[in-house]
Amino acid sequence: MFRKLRRLFVIKTRFEACLIIYALALGACERGMAYVHQFPGYGGKLLFLAATGSVFLAGAKIFDCLRMEQERQASAGE
Repeated sequence: MFRKLRRLFVIKTRFEACLIIYALALGACERGMAYVHQFPGYGGKLLFLAATGSVFLAGAKIFDCLRMEQERQASAGE
């Protein structure tokens, strides 16, 4: 029962990873716009860049971990 529930929260394909990264990007852009309105000028723009830049780092890490997991499964299957 818990294995089936746990499998729902595991990223298995690149498509699922892209959907998650897209959702992270939407949230980061929304938060960045709030920063721009709350802190006008360079401070808000820098916070916007920091919020959206973190999505690039998270996306790269998700893709790396997904590739590593697929390689591990392929080597274990041989």
